[in-house]
Amino acid sequence: MGVLNVTPDSFSDGGKWASTDAAISHAFDLRSQGADLIDVGGESTRPGAGRVTPAEEQSRVIPVITELTRQGFSISVDTLNSSTAAAAAAAGARIINDVSGGLADPLMASVAARSGLTYVAMHWRAHAKEMDDLAVYGDVVAEVRAELSARVDALTAAGLPREKIVLDPGLGFSKLPEHNWRLLAQLDVFAGLGLPVMVGASRKRFLAAALPADAQVADRDLPSAVVSVLAAQAGAWAVRVHDVAATRTALNVLALADSTRMGP
Repeated sequence: MGVLNVTPDSFSDGGKWASTDAAISHAFDLRSQGADLIDVGGESTRPGAGRVTPAEEQSRVIPVITELTRQGFSISVDTLNSSTAAAAAAAGARIINDVSGGLADPLMASVAARSGLTYVAMHWRAHAKEMDDLAVYGDVVAEVRAELSARVDALTAAGLPREKIVLDPGLGFSKLPEHNWRLLAQLDVFAGLGLPVMVGASRKRFLAAALPADAQVADRDLPSAVVSVLAAQAGAWAVRVHDVAATRTALNVLALADSTRMGP
């Protein structure tokens, strides 16, 4: 899943794709580099980010989604808002990627159910300005698993078919670096819930632990690609990344190694 931030304040790309034309052009680049899905988002969820109105969000993403679906792209919409999810579904999106797992908007579950789209439910505790205050766990793996399981129960109770749900452990959201590493080490626990798992580690703060102190955000692409391989080995359904080319190469290496191991 290639990340396409149609925002002026993204932590990772500084708003380079904030215009409709730039976003569409970048989506073609991502697809040529090996992205299977393009995840289009119009609201930054970086730590400390402010909210934007659904109307502003939709003015950013719906023209992009409309044109990309016309061009044959498989599109995911990255949104907390049910009205944006509904508009994106009408524009041709195939996946709703909700970092709140339906907690931010009480109408999201019913909208997702009516849309018939695949729904990614991420582990989430609060909006960007408050989320770091809630990074408190006794056993982070057990608690994240339990909270995601509770979201699945709530979503299915609202009419969303279980087979349409994908889970995301929410790396970087209300998590300290050690929480993220522990979740990565035990991704199989989430697969044990019987649903596909998506991993979004790309360029997140905790990856800085693998780099020199003066490293820049873009320097996190190499550890991001390594994490993508680890996620794939743990059976992840998808990885959400900024640097598609490096990730595709890393996954190709894994596929070749696996094919050799399984050969005669």
